[in-house]
Amino acid sequence: MGEHGPALLGVDVGGTFTDFVLWRDGVVELHKRPSTPDDPSRAVLAGIDEMGVAPGLVVHGSTVATNTVIQRRGARTALVATEGMRDLLIIGRQTRPDIYDLEPVTPDPLVPAERRLELSARLRPDGSVERPAGDAEVRALVRAAVEAGADALAVSLLYAYANAEHEQRFEALAAEAGLYVSLSSRVSPEYREVERTATTVLNAYVGPVMSAYLARLEAGLAERGAGTLRVVQSDGGSATPQRASALPVATLLSGPAAGVAGAFQIARQAGFDRIITFDMGGTSTDVALCDGALPARADIEVAGLPARTPAVDVHTVGAGGGSIARLDAGGALHVGPQSAGADPGPAAYGRGEDFTITDANLVLGRLPPAGLLGGAMALDAARSRRAAESVASAFGGDVEQAARAVLDVAVANMERALRVVSVQRGFDPREFTLVAFGGAGPLHACALAEAVDVPRVLVPMAPGVIAALGAAGSDLTATFARSVLLPLEVSSNAALRDALADAGREAAAQLDRPGAEVQWALDVRYLGQSYELTVELDGIDSDESFGRAAADFHALHEARFAHRDDAAPLEVVNVRATARAATGATAPEPSFGGEPVDAVSVEAWFDGEARQALLVERASLRPGDHLDGPALVSQLDSTTVIAPGWAATVDAQGNLVLERR
Repeated sequence: MGEHGPALLGVDVGGTFTDFVLWRDGVVELHKRPSTPDDPSRAVLAGIDEMGVAPGLVVHGSTVATNTVIQRRGARTALVATEGMRDLLIIGRQTRPDIYDLEPVTPDPLVPAERRLELSARLRPDGSVERPAGDAEVRALVRAAVEAGADALAVSLLYAYANAEHEQRFEALAAEAGLYVSLSSRVSPEYREVERTATTVLNAYVGPVMSAYLARLEAGLAERGAGTLRVVQSDGGSATPQRASALPVATLLSGPAAGVAGAFQIARQAGFDRIITFDMGGTSTDVALCDGALPARADIEVAGLPARTPAVDVHTVGAGGGSIARLDAGGALHVGPQSAGADPGPAAYGRGEDFTITDANLVLGRLPPAGLLGGAMALDAARSRRAAESVASAFGGDVEQAARAVLDVAVANMERALRVVSVQRGFDPREFTLVAFGGAGPLHACALAEAVDVPRVLVPMAPGVIAALGAAGSDLTATFARSVLLPLEVSSNAALRDALADAGREAAAQLDRPGAEVQWALDVRYLGQSYELTVELDGIDSDESFGRAAADFHALHEARFAHRDDAAPLEVVNVRATARAATGATAPEPSFGGEPVDAVSVEAWFDGEARQALLVERASLRPGDHLDGPALVSQLDSTTVIAPGWAATVDAQGNLVLERR
């Protein structure tokens, strides 16, 4: 692996399992082990020990920032805002996710009232100083944050995107006081005070947790003689531990982004560039639509809290193998979002008591009798059936019928998610291929494809570790955006070019990799709109590139909103620059050297009746092989269900391509 040493390891930490993909001496090795939610680094280091390797480069898809926000266990954070703006986190945008909810509940702000502080200094909209910041006041605010018990300080001042001078006054003083410092002019130098403040606070809230986690992981890797560590970001690229510690908000969708990137890479090699990714793990399902490229967005929301950061456009629902089935007070069946997780896990794992999606699949015979992880993890079918009694009462005590209902509800939840990223955005699912991965994705792919009328399913060779594969293949990236609020017309081209060049230099400096490629983009809107769309630039040296950006905006606006106005003036809200260094690996060449294993017949339930299904080991399949459903394909990291009426063919890359007969 060049400068990184003889071995490259991709790691993805999930809620139930931690996945590993290792390149060593031209050979690819896969490994899975249960996650350790109390400290994810323990599972990462234990997996490295179990594999007996000291990799030269470890690329890590992390859930630390996400879980910190969801579980509300971040640092005690103080906020310094401009005088009169201390309650922005409470006021927000006054948006209501459900306009018919008479008693909407919004998440409590991450910074309580006693730690929301104000600075009397003030900037004008153009960045000029209206009222300067005094040293005494800055020191007093830092002291007040410490006395209020803060561990981290977020500073978000009006118009700081135009002039960072006042915010930078806090940096050294806060660091001297032992506070983690997050400045909006570094984290999110874009206009819109609510989003910029919320993003800066989120960054401060998770910063100390992420920094401590990465320090433990780096120390553990050093003890084992391993080399460089990188962390996957929400945009599908990766970052050094130093950048991830300084900008942890950029890793909030780390794992899902790595999964989409890995799936898209494999699908393109197989000849499919219009895909819907379906990543079902132990606790959640992530879906994304890739229409020839990774879908991107500039803002995300985690646990009801907004953040302005580049991300792969992924939609998540609480449906995973560990999702718990239960009956409500009226007897209606619900599945998720509560999950049994890795500990105690589904009843089938031998410790839990809850009936989960994994248990339903086991009851219906859709998991291999030998168990998971190639037989290393036994499954307790009798325990699953006992756990099913908690919901079977609604089905006359019929355990199989209850299990089928659980899967039907889970598929309905996932179907809604797929429609959000396809039909609701004007895409016809019939024109796409569903790429199923994650430990549980291939189990439900046929049922989900039928529900949304997708004609074809692609199951990669190693579906359970695609996120780890995507992590290992990620490039180093750094994105820098800044608000400019300039008209998109010839008279502004020089100013736009200067702003883009500055953003490119800043992104390249953050990446700190010689020879990095820089890509530019503009956030554009019709003058007077309150939202914008991002259009890519093919360069910044010619006026023609800005003209093409305007044409691209009109076309994109029409595709997204079904109307355009070519005569309307355009405004550039933000300029964006992304520095990229291609240091990742590509998907491994398929290997078909495994020993063939004779297929056997097992009993599995489909459409309310027990049927004989062929159980085939994935290692026994070769390019050109064909399987008619019902059949189960078992492997170390996942199980694929080929439903009745479906057939599977192995392509030249070893992928299973499932189509309805």
